[in-house]
Amino acid sequence: MKSRFLVRPVRENDRADWQTLWEGYNAFYGREGDTALSPAVLAATWGRLLEASEPVHGLVAEADGRLVGLAHIIFHRNTIHIEDTCYLQDLFTAEECRGRGVARQLVEAVYETCRVQGMTSVYWHTHASNTAARVLYDKLATNTDFLVYRAKA
Repeated sequence: MKSRFLVRPVRENDRADWQTLWEGYNAFYGREGDTALSPAVLAATWGRLLEASEPVHGLVAEADGRLVGLAHIIFHRNTIHIEDTCYLQDLFTAEECRGRGVARQLVEAVYETCRVQGMTSVYWHTHASNTAARVLYDKLATNTDFLVYRAKA
């Protein structure tokens, strides 16, 4: 049986726990040590999550008074729907809580947040090697087989 966690919007007093999770997420993708995000990026991201007028929002999963997961979402316009869409940019669960349903609850909370906001679609991407996450994602969404390309502007 999977545990249930309290999933809620991030709050100002979550900073320390959020930062621990955020650093864990970034380390998972190789952004640590010399390649870690700068303190300026960390501060800007945190500020955006707390600013109501921003299209960037944060949800967290809480258990026993501490954060055990996070989801960062970005609402934006697109060219194939009238409604805005939601990009689930970051999803992370504390290592000791993996396999207990935290990520599923966070994704379901993202879906509900979108429904409340009148959005009809959510998308995200993950690294092909992230097999544990992909098992869950294949249950919650459709893999579109699109590839992501990135370049410096």
